[in-house]
Amino acid sequence: MTATPATTVANLRDLGGTPLSGGRTVRPGLLLRSGQLDRLDLDADPAVAALGLRTVIDFRTDVERADHPDRVPDGARMLVGDVLADKMKAGRMPAAAQLKDLLSDPVVAEEHLGGGKAQALFGDVYRSFVNSASAQAAYRMLLTEAADPDAGPLLFHCTAGKDRTGWGATIILSLLGADDETLMAEYLSVNPAVKQAFAPMIEGFTAAGGDPDIALALIGVFPAYLEAALEQVETRYGSMEKYVREGLGVSDETVEALRARLTA
Repeated sequence: MTATPATTVANLRDLGGTPLSGGRTVRPGLLLRSGQLDRLDLDADPAVAALGLRTVIDFRTDVERADHPDRVPDGARMLVGDVLADKMKAGRMPAAAQLKDLLSDPVVAEEHLGGGKAQALFGDVYRSFVNSASAQAAYRMLLTEAADPDAGPLLFHCTAGKDRTGWGATIILSLLGADDETLMAEYLSVNPAVKQAFAPMIEGFTAAGGDPDIALALIGVFPAYLEAALEQVETRYGSMEKYVREGLGVSDETVEALRARLTA
């Protein structure tokens, strides 16, 4: 649950140290989250080099990956789990995958996202994290890999490292025994890093007459976003464990292996 300072990786956090039930914590150095790795430079980034990353899971769309390809450490496995693939096939580019485009035109942003539309769109996207087949496949991969002792230190990410990545972190931390308060705290903890990374874009957007509330709705994460996914889990499955077992198709044995590997 610590950020890595002075890094070429946006929004990098080690989930190690996150408090769990019974006085336990997440084992450090094994499970990390971040934004895209297009600027990774291990020569200039000894902190990241020291992590010894062995597995990278990229949750981004084909377009996002083509525009900003990851730079992956030598010897690390690169796996792709396109969370939003089903949304893209339906002909709808989710806001989570086009932050920069939306913030480049205040008029278009107001038309599509003003008057609370941005919050509603993100709620819909977060429910798709639970319901869509492409998202289920991506998060099944995350849990299966994170439970595998041969996966080594694993980093999972999307573009900003806040929405698709935030839901992945929520699933794992919930399975490991984090309480609701801890889940929300970890989810919201990325806000300062994300806002800093997008600060020039936000300033340009508002300077051009854009609504700052729209910019914040796009760039930040809010309790209502995560609650939309959690409520979908409760409504459709009744519990996170049943969602993982029935929705993601992850076995109880894999969940137990995940707990054994990541709990200190």
